[in-house]
Amino acid sequence: MLIRYKKSFEKIAMGLMSFMPTEKELKKLQQSMKDYEEKDNWQLFLWKEDDIIGLIGIELEEESFTIQHISVIPSHRGQGFGKKMVVSLTETYPNKAVKTTQYTTAFIEKCDLDKEACED
Repeated sequence: MLIRYKKSFEKIAMGLMSFMPTEKELKKLQQSMKDYEEKDNWQLFLWKEDDIIGLIGIELEEESFTIQHISVIPSHRGQGFGKKMVVSLTETYPNKAVKTTQYTTAFIEKCDLDKEACED
């Protein structure tokens, strides 16, 4: 289930986001978290099964949203949770096109949203 980020989830969100190649340095990671907390058009969501196991962050635009960050705990990868997060967002924002960054494009391409399988 996709849930909105709250400050009380900061540590788990930072841990999940640190798996992204762009977030290896602490200062960059802290700046990204600050962006999600302060910018109205930046939205951060967590994926919860029994525990929080994934994260997806987007930048909302007028006709689209850009996936800035997507991450799943390593022990839960390959089970389709990344795709579930993307599909859930497309259902949340049904009239918006999905865009990616150079760091999220490869995953989204693997996640062909018309297919059942998605490697995360």
